[in-house]
Amino acid sequence: MKKTLLVLLAIVAMTPTWAQPEHSFSVAKNLDIFNTLYRQLDIFYVDTLEAEKVLRVGIDAMLEELDPYTVYYPEENMSELKMMTTGKYGGIGSIIHMRKDSTVIISEPYPDMPAAEAGLQVGDVLLKIDDKDLKGLNTNEVSEMLRGEPGTTFVLRIQRPGEKKPRDFKMTRRSIKKAAIPYTGIIGDAGYISLTEFTEGCAKDVRKAIITLKEKGAKSIILDLRFNGGGLLNEAVDIVNLFVPKDMKIVETKGKMLAANYAYTTHNEPLDLDIPLAILVDGNTASASEIVSGALQDLDRAIVVGTETYGKGLVQSSRELPYNGSLKLTTAKYYIPSGRCIQRVDYKQLREDAEIYRNTGKRAEKRDSLKNIFHTAGGREVTEGSGIKPDVAVKHDSLTNIVFYPIAISSMGSYSTLSQHANIIFYLYNDDVLTDWGTKYFQKHPTLPAVKDFTITDADFEEFKQMVKDSGFKYDRVSEKRLKDLQESAKFEGYYDDAKAEFEALEKKLTHNLDHELNRKQNDIRKLMAIEVAKRYYYQAGMVEEAIKDDEDISAAIRVLNTPNEYKQILGK
Repeated sequence: MKKTLLVLLAIVAMTPTWAQPEHSFSVAKNLDIFNTLYRQLDIFYVDTLEAEKVLRVGIDAMLEELDPYTVYYPEENMSELKMMTTGKYGGIGSIIHMRKDSTVIISEPYPDMPAAEAGLQVGDVLLKIDDKDLKGLNTNEVSEMLRGEPGTTFVLRIQRPGEKKPRDFKMTRRSIKKAAIPYTGIIGDAGYISLTEFTEGCAKDVRKAIITLKEKGAKSIILDLRFNGGGLLNEAVDIVNLFVPKDMKIVETKGKMLAANYAYTTHNEPLDLDIPLAILVDGNTASASEIVSGALQDLDRAIVVGTETYGKGLVQSSRELPYNGSLKLTTAKYYIPSGRCIQRVDYKQLREDAEIYRNTGKRAEKRDSLKNIFHTAGGREVTEGSGIKPDVAVKHDSLTNIVFYPIAISSMGSYSTLSQHANIIFYLYNDDVLTDWGTKYFQKHPTLPAVKDFTITDADFEEFKQMVKDSGFKYDRVSEKRLKDLQESAKFEGYYDDAKAEFEALEKKLTHNLDHELNRKQNDIRKLMAIEVAKRYYYQAGMVEEAIKDDEDISAAIRVLNTPNEYKQILGK
């Protein structure tokens, strides 16, 4: 049924004027089939159908077949779409998280927002909202209850760790806008700006940050776009405009409809045409972030430092739907100044390959991996179809899956040098023991020195290590899983008995030793602990400042920025 709905629901109600007659007939035919099919099911199927659920399955399956960015938002989820595009919502300004015992806790309050102003702390367990018991509710359900129209009030009951009695807080919802720039600072002679998303007004915030940093003596600028998934296209253009002249084409969108074809040019006088500039990127830098990094690279205005970006060159727009819903759909691809499109995945080709496989059982032949070559303003070669390749590539040490640097917290970005490992299962970060240790530290230490002066002591590490062991912390080791898979394959193929002794010896060598693992990754764990502490006192700014200590990408950027000849040589000047 799902596949049938997938095909039938793909038909849109309005046939465009440019459609061929065969297409118009296909639209009318399949709409008629689908309408009749569902009515027959509704009348004669043995069980009563829940229309919204059944049709939603078909809608979601259809959209999933297209690309990850085309999404249907019914009326009840419109606040999510609004937050994605504006960064604003009505609520208390806090990230919440579910513990392993299924209770929901405060994970990170935003500075100068109702949650922080009321005194809510990381680790507080949410018990009730007014008279509604939150037991058994998931984070999405609790989040919806916390959100609402600005100005509305409710009583929030929490249980603070270490206290016997719960506390009640009277909360007033406000319009919440997350800071697009959680942290700026001076590193050496460079002004550092962490930009986590492209929401309304972020270009003005970047402009103000640059002016402030230059007043403090910054001789170059580092713009950190790592783990920045993008946002508003016009904000990206305005940020590029800070560094390049007026009336320059920055990005062009090309789609099927005439309205989707548009060239975005700079409209303002630049802030600074000469200050040396480095853009930090990684595998999670996407969309608007790639417009900024790619355009500045194409125009030979900045060096790009880090690892290859995600490769999202698709443009989305919203279309209103009946009953106050909305469809966010891909309407075009964008092309940066050199003429290249940085979209990595060809979803149309994937659909065609999948259709061939369904019909024949054969996989598509591997295609030529060579990409078309384009040229920057100064003649440097750049390629399309694989994201933005850095001018200064930085190789990072691999990270064991026992440690997770807070990469995805509140979409604020990765400020460690290990963000490209976002696909690893980060057991330690996701375990409650880190939060519990941080809460105990916070309760024992009323104040914290400046982040730049803070370090995790040996005693802190030993205390945390003991808490981890006492908590019964476990994690799935890749080596153990691979060994079990190999054993099963050997048994299936009849080789296991002959190699049994070797398997047993290897299994013994791979025996889990938590104490050894914690000591072996002590430096990474101390970094994780320090970030957990910093956010308790200094919120997002503290997390970023702590996480970028000894950052390899930043070090590489500063080295080049401080070497004018190398900087100019990279840019072909």
